[in-house]
Amino acid sequence: MAWAAEAKTRRPNVLFILTDDQRWDCLSLNPRSIIATPHLDRLGREGVYFPNHFCTTSLCSPSRASILTGLYAHAHGVLNNFTEYPEDLPTWPKALQAAGYTTAYIGKYHMGEDNDDVRGGFDYFVTHRGQGKYYDTEFRFHGGPRRVVAGYYTTVVTDMALEWLRRPKGGKPWALIIGHKAPHSFYYPEPKYAHAFDHVNVPYPASAFQIADNDRWYAERLDTWHGIYGPLFDYRKKWPDRSPEGVRDFAAMTRAYWATILSVDESVGRLYDYLRQSGQLERTLIIFTSDNGLLNGEHGMIDKRTAHEPSIRVPLVVRYPGLTPPDRPRVIQRMTLTVDFAPSILDICGVPALPRTHGRSWKRLAMGQEDRQWRTSFLYSYNYEKQFPYTPNVRAVRTEEWKFIRYPHGDGGPDRHKPDLFHLASDPDEVHNLFGDPRYADKVAELEAELRRLLKATGADPDSMPLDEGIQKRLPEAKIR
Repeated sequence: MAWAAEAKTRRPNVLFILTDDQRWDCLSLNPRSIIATPHLDRLGREGVYFPNHFCTTSLCSPSRASILTGLYAHAHGVLNNFTEYPEDLPTWPKALQAAGYTTAYIGKYHMGEDNDDVRGGFDYFVTHRGQGKYYDTEFRFHGGPRRVVAGYYTTVVTDMALEWLRRPKGGKPWALIIGHKAPHSFYYPEPKYAHAFDHVNVPYPASAFQIADNDRWYAERLDTWHGIYGPLFDYRKKWPDRSPEGVRDFAAMTRAYWATILSVDESVGRLYDYLRQSGQLERTLIIFTSDNGLLNGEHGMIDKRTAHEPSIRVPLVVRYPGLTPPDRPRVIQRMTLTVDFAPSILDICGVPALPRTHGRSWKRLAMGQEDRQWRTSFLYSYNYEKQFPYTPNVRAVRTEEWKFIRYPHGDGGPDRHKPDLFHLASDPDEVHNLFGDPRYADKVAELEAELRRLLKATGADPDSMPLDEGIQKRLPEAKIR
């Protein structure tokens, strides 16, 4: 196997492509996908596709910090979208930089809402404050002056990335992270893709209004900013409903979300073509993923944060001939996590591991080797945000067949919200909450014990969390009317 022998003698370049809020079923390697993503599919056909990849906190900044550090949010401290990233924490870009890599970050960083300063671990850093805009975003180039760069965000950051890739690197390997805005709301496709899905019927999801089996907070958030009615307010300027008109507006929003991903796929194709033409493709580790998923109507929600599948499950495709022969793509069904990136990238690059991570390297899995110690369950956590009081504290355990979700109150007292129990093997869309059914009492006890074990194993025991005021209609900020 000449490809494997050659891989051992070199350190690969690293191209890490990160989207924002992209669901796991929004690339066409996934059979549920409506979107055709030929360039992403090519990465998977020539490499590895992980259909069971998850974030450990479904919120932008905490998830991005976990990607860099390999740590859960309670360990790295970025628990919301307003907390600065602790610059003294080790990251895989810092480790690569110390090992002789030239490093860069271009695009949406989103840790520290108004901070666009250069961050540690990067020799070149281009970002912006806040969310950025789909058109004409004001970027700051490596700590210098800010200037508006005209054009569509996805195209602009791809142009910047290609310009940096063309720069001489002095013979050093390089690592580049590209942070896309797409497909984060509100969704504005490029004009050429604006009508790409006009022909597609988009009904509400099956669980959109079937929430009677769940706790009251599901219903109380319906017309908040993170409920199914809230985001549609931006599109219609009046409250939607389940009428044909309401369905049309929901469909328009969904089609716009899909269409933004077409530009991302095109970007991946441009980067792939450059690496091939410059002779770097076969010595570059390419990773494509997202920070978290998105509920698009499921359970009456247009949001992330919760532990439901569309919120926590994200795409992951990896291409590098040092892992797999180009003619032998692999699909890895094992559950992988955002905290696995740091150990995996450093392992593949032959760089010493970070002092502490909660994740594990999936290098052996990608190479087709069995790992009998691989996880069969994982912890998911989210901490209540007073700025967005629509989701309570969340603690969940997911196994290959089951999911158990608790909503613990921050005062350490008894839970104020009914837990969720879903049998994913028979109910993948999580329509039927089985909690409270006496037939599953033993399963609940088993999963509660596993949740306690995972909290302890990750250092979250005792589990500190903010006081959960609940999803209360008396809070005026919980409405957008």
